[in-house]
Amino acid sequence: MKKIAQICFCTIISLASCSNENDQIETDTAVDFDFSEYFSINFNNLPNYANQSIPSYITKDNTVANPITDKGATLGRILFYDKNLSANNTISCSSCHQQENAFSDITSVSTGVNGQTGRHSMRLINTRFSNEEKFFWDERANSLEEQTTMPIQDHNEMGFSGENGDQNFNDLINKLENVAYYPQLFEFAFGNQTISEERIQNALAQFIRSIQSFDSKYDEGRATVTNDGTPFPNFTANENNGKQLFLAPPTFDNNGVRVAGGIGCAGCHQAPEFDIDPNSLNNGIIGAANGNGTDLIVTRSPSLRDVVKANGVSNGPFMHIGVSNNLITVLNHYNEINTAGNTNLDPRLTPGGNPQQLNMTQQEKEDVIAFIQTLSGTDVYTNDKWANPFLD
Repeated sequence: MKKIAQICFCTIISLASCSNENDQIETDTAVDFDFSEYFSINFNNLPNYANQSIPSYITKDNTVANPITDKGATLGRILFYDKNLSANNTISCSSCHQQENAFSDITSVSTGVNGQTGRHSMRLINTRFSNEEKFFWDERANSLEEQTTMPIQDHNEMGFSGENGDQNFNDLINKLENVAYYPQLFEFAFGNQTISEERIQNALAQFIRSIQSFDSKYDEGRATVTNDGTPFPNFTANENNGKQLFLAPPTFDNNGVRVAGGIGCAGCHQAPEFDIDPNSLNNGIIGAANGNGTDLIVTRSPSLRDVVKANGVSNGPFMHIGVSNNLITVLNHYNEINTAGNTNLDPRLTPGGNPQQLNMTQQEKEDVIAFIQTLSGTDVYTNDKWANPFLD
C-alpha cells in the first residue's frame, strides 16, 4: 500500500512568495494526495532550499523580490524536470540543463521539440549570486523569473509559442490543470490551486536560485584568508600564481601589448562570485551558433564556478557557440583579441584603442587553468535535492 503524503498548509503564507492577495492568507487545511506514485520526494521532510549555508564572503544576492522557500523550490524542481512543459512531452528544462554537467549541455546547441536552440545552453550554477539580473547570452530577459518561461514559449525549444501552429501558454496552463498532481502542488506551494505563469516563473526561479556550489578548493582557501589577493594556504604555487594572474589587471604599452601585471579576467568575472560584470559588452566571440553570419549582441556569460569539473573535465563547450571543450582555447582567444567586424566589443579588450595582446606564456596559461579548476565543487553534480524527482 502506498504511503499517503499528508500535506498541511500554513495559515500565513509569506508575502514575498505570493503573487496576489489570494496567496497571502490561507486557512489551515490538510490535503491527502498520493504523491508517492509520481515522486521520490518526502513531502513531510523537504530538502533545505531556503536556508542553505552561504559563505560570509559571498555578498551578492538577487532574490529580494522572490525569496526561496522549500515548498516553492520543490514545485520548481518538479516543473524543471517535467516534460509536460513541452508541446509534445519530450523536452524539459533539464533536457538542456543537466545536473551532471553543472546544469548545462555537453552539445554545442541543444535540441528542442522543433529544432535546435540558437545558442549554447548556459550553466545555471550560482545564478542567485550576481549583480547581473538579466538572463540569456543577449540579456533579453530582465530577470530570472522572466527567463524561466521564455524557452517554454519558444517554437524550437518547448513549443508553446502561440505561433507557427503552436498552442500558447494558456494551453499549457490548461494542460497542467489536468495533470493529477499539479493542482495539489500549487496549493502546497502557494496556498490555493490556481496555476498561472507568474507562479510557474516564481517556482522555477526559486529552484534555479537554490542551485549553489560552495564546496570547491577555492572556497576552502578563501575561508582562511581576509581577501582574494592573499595567497591561499591550500593552493599549490601554480594555483596561487594563476589566481594572481586572474585577479590582477594588466599593464599595456601604447600598442595594447601587455608588459606587466596580470591578465585581468576579474575585470569582467568578479571574485568571489565570478559572475559577469553587468556593464560588460561583447567578449570578441561574434560567430553564430549555426555557423552562418555574426552574433554581435552577446554580452552575458554564466558564472565561472564549475565551468569545468574539479578534475578539469569540461561541463560542455564554452561560449555561446560552444567553441571548444578546452580552456586553452578560451585563453588563446583573450591572449590576442580580434576586433574585425565587431561593433559591440567591450572597451576593456581594446586598451588605448588597440586590440588586446596579453602575451601569456605557456606556463601562465597552465597556471590560470589550474586556478579555474579550483572554482569547482562536487556536491552540486550529485545532490538529490537538485536531481530528477520523478520515479520514471
